Amino acid sequence: MIRIVTDSVASIPKEVCEARGIAVASLFVHHKGHDYIDAEMDVDAFYQHIGEMVDDIPVSSQPSTYTLQALFNEAAEAGDELLGIFMSSRMSGTYDAAVSVVEEVAAKHPGFRYSLIDSTTNSYDEAFSVLEAADARDEGCTLEECTDRALKAVESTRFLFAPETLAFLKAGGRIGNAAALVASLIRIKPVITVSDGESQTFARIRTTKKALATIVQKLKEDAARYSLRDIMVHYIGPSAKARIWAKEDIEPVVGHEVQVLPVSPVIGCHVGPAVGIVYRCAQALPGKISCSVSSLLRKSW
Repeated sequence: MIRIVTDSVASIPKEVCEARGIAVASLFVHHKGHDYIDAEMDVDAFYQHIGEMVDDIPVSSQPSTYTLQALFNEAAEAGDELLGIFMSSRMSGTYDAAVSVVEEVAAKHPGFRYSLIDSTTNSYDEAFSVLEAADARDEGCTLEECTDRALKAVESTRFLFAPETLAFLKAGGRIGNAAALVASLIRIKPVITVSDGESQTFARIRTTKKALATIVQKLKEDAARYSLRDIMVHYIGPSAKARIWAKEDIEPVVGHEVQVLPVSPVIGCHVGPAVGIVYRCAQALPGKISCSVSSLLRKSW
């Protein structure tokens, strides 16, 4: 059997993980002296007040080594194979910690077969690779085949989002103080994407309305050129704006109802209030990653 493991930042609903047999290593959120397990938070309740946290932004931490050891040891002791897909190693130490732990576990269990993938991203941009791996496993594919399909998914997704403020990104070091100040002074509303494992500016727009229109236009271009396979609308903060946008602007483009889900609070704390989309195409998307996907893999075979 192939056990699939990911982290809570993938933002896959708990019921989906349980139904698909996906184990989750949770990150943590720390705010006002309280520690929260990312995977168990009431996300919508937390997001109702995230705009008020700009002067006291929550911080996050990666899964405990104990959690990773427990998940990997359980697989090894059962004689199962392991496929782990984790958030970008440039955004968190989660992937590197997983690699260190899995090597320790493998040293104690000769013959233990595993592959770990640096998804180069987060949220449902990461989840699409996890779910593709689960599909492959359920179809009876080998570990090698599941890994290959997950890697292909990594390079065929795009994450585009429009934050309401740059204060959260600045506080987290995702954007410099000077850039944030200039953007604030001239009222720029950037569109952010994830490329080569890091948050990057996709476009600089003067209004939120135009920023969201820019996202829709890029979706149309990618869908026409690379064949759209799946899509998700994401939000940080109250969900109403995202649900209206999905209904009025995204669904007419794709021709069907679109699911709307909150981003993991760990990501929300670094981005602040925002709306965006994640989608997957049938082909690799230019600009997603410039390296060979093989460099994103650590394996035992």
